[in-house]
Amino acid sequence: MRYHSLKLSASLLLLFALGFTHKSDRQSDVVNDKNGGLFLPDGFEATVVVDSLPGRARHIAVNDNGDIYVKARFSGKGKSVIALRDTNGDGRADIIKHFGGRDGEGVYGTAMRIYKGYLYFSSELIVSRYKLNPGELVPSGEEEIILTDDHAHGMHEHIAKPVTFDDKGFMYVPFGANSNACQDDNRIPSSSGLDPCPILEDHGGIWRFDANKKGQLQKDGLKFATGLRSVVALDWNFADNNLYALQHGRDDLLRLFPQLFSPWQSAMLPSEEFLRIKEGTHAGWPYCYWDQMQGKKILNPEYGGDGKEVGRCGEYEKPLIGFPGHWAPNDILFYQGNHFPERYKNGSFIAFHGSTNRAPYPQSSYFIGFVPFKNGQPAGDYEVFADGFAGVDPIVNVSDAVYRPMGLAIGPDGALYIAETEKGKIWKVTYKGDKKKFTKTALVKMEKRKSMSNIRTPDEVADNLDKDKPVAGGKVYSVYCSACHQRNGMGDMQRFPPLGGAEWVTGDKERLIKVLLKGLEGPLEVKGQSYNNVMPQHSFLKDEEIAEVLTHIRSNFGNTASAVSADEVSKVRAAVEKTN
Repeated sequence: MRYHSLKLSASLLLLFALGFTHKSDRQSDVVNDKNGGLFLPDGFEATVVVDSLPGRARHIAVNDNGDIYVKARFSGKGKSVIALRDTNGDGRADIIKHFGGRDGEGVYGTAMRIYKGYLYFSSELIVSRYKLNPGELVPSGEEEIILTDDHAHGMHEHIAKPVTFDDKGFMYVPFGANSNACQDDNRIPSSSGLDPCPILEDHGGIWRFDANKKGQLQKDGLKFATGLRSVVALDWNFADNNLYALQHGRDDLLRLFPQLFSPWQSAMLPSEEFLRIKEGTHAGWPYCYWDQMQGKKILNPEYGGDGKEVGRCGEYEKPLIGFPGHWAPNDILFYQGNHFPERYKNGSFIAFHGSTNRAPYPQSSYFIGFVPFKNGQPAGDYEVFADGFAGVDPIVNVSDAVYRPMGLAIGPDGALYIAETEKGKIWKVTYKGDKKKFTKTALVKMEKRKSMSNIRTPDEVADNLDKDKPVAGGKVYSVYCSACHQRNGMGDMQRFPPLGGAEWVTGDKERLIKVLLKGLEGPLEVKGQSYNNVMPQHSFLKDEEIAEVLTHIRSNFGNTASAVSADEVSKVRAAVEKTN
């Protein structure tokens, strides 16, 4: 392992932003005018169902008559679900209606499933459903609340509630861990992990519920699996009658343990785990993470690990596939249709929403992958099924990406529907070739997509975006800020708020200093949007370091506020310590 020290100097206050919104000169590799901008295997075509939606999009479902139901990413009362209908058969939605939900929903409400004649969807704290009556686009009945997250803490990180259903009437819902790695002090450098982790009692796992029972609380369900930090992609595979999930791996290896992990290792690790979930499965969080390069579950540094030690991690569930770190798998769909060539039958499509915290390397994924299955097991490496969503290469900041894939659904004709979160664009993918003549040669050009910077393993030196360039706010911003708020200070527009133009940044200096010293718990509204993730305290930084990084963010990213001095930080620190 490499060892890195944190050294600051006034010279590092130089602006870093010049050139960081770089777009590739190889636009022919990135922009595609066909198929609504998507790159697809030979024989496949895509039609744009809708270019954009008010409220944008999370997960989607398609009814037996072709009606599309979309979970809105942003919504108010009565606008949580967006219903789409194509009345003239041209493949594009010409009727768009909103219904369902309540005020106060955040951006993580994500479920959208049709099960036994009911439309199920979620906010961050509630799973609801409507009865779908034949011919009705907007249900005429009352919204029924099936499950409520009644924890006193309310909103928190990793709170998305995807749902899926088995063939016996059960509904499966994750309760994400309100923590990164169950540290004694969440997201604080070198803080030890709690052992055993008390969070696993009612978070960090998947619970099973009666799909037809109204008014349930978590206590009414069965803890089906544990050791799962955050699950957004969840599906029941009816081919082998098993539950499958993709776990979002933990963050901040560099920020929390810079003496153990290099920036490259922190960008690549830990793996996003593709898991078959049985009743009683323990996937190892928070004690362990999967290292896809070593092919092992490794002991987390919070529990004494050094990046190589396995320790007790050999006893936990291993993934079927370990995808590279921070790829954000946000939906999975086992293909049961007959429209695509036979090799796709029972395989899994995975929507990789795109990384946010790979700095100082390019952001990664932002594509639809496919994993072929045979006899209940992956039958080969993952494939790139659809790419081109981001529209730029490299993706330096999350905000550079034009589209970010999110939701997957199968239509009654076997077509694949894809929804994305930034504009609310939806594509319908169909196969136009001869299914009997489909061979792996049709995948050759898609295999070449793996050489793009959003998919390939970055070169530790050549792909480092900070190479030969000054870093914003010195090493403090590079190590502690850029992974969340991004190199351009715009955040990711979902979990991490923007720094540019935010009153929290440009306003009262004392309040801003206190945020760094004490941290901040969500939900927090910034520029009209609510954010749930924790802003950890940074009191471990020296007064000079805090002054340096705050001065930088107050004078960059479009901000023109005054500087922060070390003396000002010292006075606020003394007052905070006096009141604690």
